[in-house]
Amino acid sequence: MKYLFPLFISVFIFLVSCSDPSGNNLPNASGKTGDIFLVMDSLQWKGALGDVLDSLFSAEMDGLPRKESIFHMRWIDPRKMNYVLKQRRNLIYAVTLDQRSVGASQIRKTFTPESLQKIKSNPDLFSQNTKNLFAKNQEVLFLFGNTEKELIKKIRTYGTKLVQHFDVSERERLTVALFKSKQSKGIPEILRKKFNCEIKVPFGFQLVANDSNFFWLRQINPYDDKDIFITRKKYISQEQFKPDSLIAWRDQICRYNIFEDPERIETYLVTETSVPYKPIITKEIIFNKKFAVEMRGLWRTNNLTMGGPFISFSFVDEDLAMMYYIEGFTYSPSKDQRELIRELETILYTFRTSGELAQTNK
Repeated sequence: MKYLFPLFISVFIFLVSCSDPSGNNLPNASGKTGDIFLVMDSLQWKGALGDVLDSLFSAEMDGLPRKESIFHMRWIDPRKMNYVLKQRRNLIYAVTLDQRSVGASQIRKTFTPESLQKIKSNPDLFSQNTKNLFAKNQEVLFLFGNTEKELIKKIRTYGTKLVQHFDVSERERLTVALFKSKQSKGIPEILRKKFNCEIKVPFGFQLVANDSNFFWLRQINPYDDKDIFITRKKYISQEQFKPDSLIAWRDQICRYNIFEDPERIETYLVTETSVPYKPIITKEIIFNKKFAVEMRGLWRTNNLTMGGPFISFSFVDEDLAMMYYIEGFTYSPSKDQRELIRELETILYTFRTSGELAQTNK
């Protein structure tokens, strides 16, 4: 088993620790991307603990045109847990030792007596995760505490990390799914030659534009339009990472390169900043071990005929002293777009700078 946070590493054994690390001898995990099944007592699900978990994982995802939750949370009564439900791709078990109901007792049977004693004696322990517990490519998280009050406090403190943990798991699964078949040929080679960088391109994406500092990929099907573009410029100072600077750079690139109709120059893309309840969200992150700024928000055409969500990352290739802006955006009117953005995010995370390529070649 693995621990979410180094703080909690210790000898801590569950009965379920006999999970198969490789998952080779297990059935494949089932369920849709973005689904999480929460196993906990009905009284706690209907109370404060259930509220804090539901609000955490069902919070609205930033940067989408309509309200969509980060994850789709589904509750399961422990007494109804069966072979099929145990194979879901994302499972969370939550229990506290002060809850004496039948459902809570059912979950506590998962723990060894030694584990229960450690929970009682160490209030800092509250989470543990494992892969391939009941199914291949499955992620299972255990949340526990002496009292409900203690566990709620821990979840509120570390909630962002809990969500990020499942986000990364979904991205890892998507990476395998997107690239298990053949990739688009020729495009990565052009990018390496002209930009001295690399990105994996799933089959079906076509090269639309290929200029000295602008690279645009597009995949159009009957249900959606998925786009990725890469641009760069000389890195001068940290001021270039400020939100206003990033938006201005984005708008400049889109103004001269991306159109709904290339024959009509007024149909260029702009960043949507005029909707007060849908602001552009930026945050500093670590992107492939580099400092970066993530930006999420909405785009539209200048003539107001099209629009949708986008996600981008800005960072510096220190070896070249170049600042990169890479973005994925989609057009899929009247449809949910959470998983489209998650897919584009997964592709963007395959980006490698010149220094990373050099390390790979070594």
